[in-house]
Amino acid sequence: MSSAESSTSTNSGGRPSGDTTSSRRRSFDETYRAVADVEGWMTRAQAGRLWDAASRLRAGARIVEIGSFRGRSAIVLASAAPPGVAITTIDPHGGNDRGPQEIEGFEEAAATDHVVFWENLRAAGVDDRIDHLRLGSQEALSHYQGQVDLLYIDGAHRLAPARADIVAWGARVAPGGTMLIHDSFSSVGVTGAIVAELVFGGRFAYRGRSGSLAEYQRVPLDPARRMRNALRQAVELPWFVRNVVVKALIVARLGRLTRLLGSDGTWPY
Repeated sequence: MSSAESSTSTNSGGRPSGDTTSSRRRSFDETYRAVADVEGWMTRAQAGRLWDAASRLRAGARIVEIGSFRGRSAIVLASAAPPGVAITTIDPHGGNDRGPQEIEGFEEAAATDHVVFWENLRAAGVDDRIDHLRLGSQEALSHYQGQVDLLYIDGAHRLAPARADIVAWGARVAPGGTMLIHDSFSSVGVTGAIVAELVFGGRFAYRGRSGSLAEYQRVPLDPARRMRNALRQAVELPWFVRNVVVKALIVARLGRLTRLLGSDGTWPY
């Protein structure tokens, strides 16, 4: 997770000089082992959903990731995507919106996050597949031309920036394309953005979730399908309430009580 709002200097491409690593195709199991030590918030099931979405693409397709942090999800996407698929990652690495309860005040970690991001891509052998924009997601809109076949949103999780990503970058998703949103029905801001833009919207059909990673497909929805689509998402709201309660208990240092809700006491994602 990283900022979709604040930006630092542009770093299109972003690859440190001298990198000549060539990527190779590997299996999902190999890839998941490769990201085991990469910091980030992504379960095996979520990695599998990212993998499946990227592997369905054909040469000439385009992937955009908003919020890269240290490269965990980018490695999965780049490892799964067939040759000829263009991959752009967007993250200002500005020291804010880094992860749970890390909204601001981590400016000293910004440069390290960016360096480690590239080190992790190189170690996984996928750095040559990534074009990185070191920008906030809204600023990056003017630096990216054309449509997107697979959009992965894991940027700033507050309501306004999360909603802006869904609206502005969602408009770039090609007909039939996929939009994946992390921390859906878990983060208050992200869930609010989904309710505002997707639950009753007519452009994206809800295809399910893996944990908090929700999948949508851009297809036109007539009134009847819109109602069914809204109901499918409304069913997830009790899980959202459960996650909010778990987070509140963790913040209140009552993590042991989360077991009553089926949690192991860790931040839900």
